[in-house]
Amino acid sequence: MGRLTVLALRAVLAMVLTGTVFVQALMVWALVSGSDPEDGSLPLTPLRVITILGMVSAQVALVCVWRLVTMVRRGTVFSHTAFRYVDTVIGAIVAAALVWFAVTALNAPGQREDPGVTVIMGGVGLAILGVALIVLVLRTLLAQAVARDVEATRMRAELDEVI
Repeated sequence: MGRLTVLALRAVLAMVLTGTVFVQALMVWALVSGSDPEDGSLPLTPLRVITILGMVSAQVALVCVWRLVTMVRRGTVFSHTAFRYVDTVIGAIVAAALVWFAVTALNAPGQREDPGVTVIMGGVGLAILGVALIVLVLRTLLAQAVARDVEATRMRAELDEVI
């Protein structure tokens, strides 16, 4: 991965992380202060709490991706340490899908006249779970690469002994 690519990715990750922290702070302030008028049309307090939790899952994934990019830059991504970060990303994506399903369930009663919105939201939740499955497949490829790297290192050591 080139230096410019790493810098661009880190800039995007930093902006998204900063943005989510800012929005979380505003939402926590609205929850604590009670200064936001609610007209009762939507259950805003549960939605705010769920949104804060969803942002936490995104932030966890962002930090893990940052660490993986660092490992790629150093050339150490093909190690067992990378699995911890990849597994955490998978868990964060699954958590985000569960949060999305909770939002869908909270929104469903208001969509009785148009249940298609709830169906579409459920489809989005399934798509988020699909992303988790894609990352799981990529984890399997990483495991194969690590196993081959370990085997190649062992074979080089044996060859060095023979020579």
